[in-house]
Amino acid sequence: MSDDETLRVYETRAADYADMARQEPYPTLRAFVTALPEAAHVLDFGCGPGLDAAHMAAQGCTVEALDASAEMVRLAAARPGVSARQGSFDDLTAESAYDGIWASFSLLHAPRAYMPRHLAAIARALKPGGLLGLTLKEGTGEKRDRLGRFYTYYTEAELRALLAAAGLTVTQVTRGSGTGLDGTASDWISVTAHA
Repeated sequence: MSDDETLRVYETRAADYADMARQEPYPTLRAFVTALPEAAHVLDFGCGPGLDAAHMAAQGCTVEALDASAEMVRLAAARPGVSARQGSFDDLTAESAYDGIWASFSLLHAPRAYMPRHLAAIARALKPGGLLGLTLKEGTGEKRDRLGRFYTYYTEAELRALLAAAGLTVTQVTRGSGTGLDGTASDWISVTAHA
């Protein structure tokens, strides 16, 4: 998480977030899992209530889940096959440990200035050829939503440059839109990249 205000929203609204989250996996998650090796070791980086982590576990992945919100970790840890722990983005220190890292609507809470170091940590934590699934809000700038959560917005060109600088190669880009916890519709961009 980027700051105390964002974290406070997730602590107090974790159940609401879990209720509004899609129960069925996004096509981007299904494609991510399909591209992984059998019995892949995966990190759900900013797992929220653990719905995506549970889907990956149900598909035969060994899933670790990390989130800064204690309440989100509690919800994620209750899902079958998910090993969840509390921690920040800076707690990713593993090297060549994961076949895949799934960072869906999580790193968008990090300030833009921190993104290069977070992507470098992801690149180090992936095994050679490992896969990153990253979804962020599309646009420009940084701002808070109506609930007070901090967001950073990215263009495709900016995201491609950041991933390349971290040594990650983009292989697929998907776009969509949806309504978030604050009731506001926004566009998102999802990329798949290889180490």
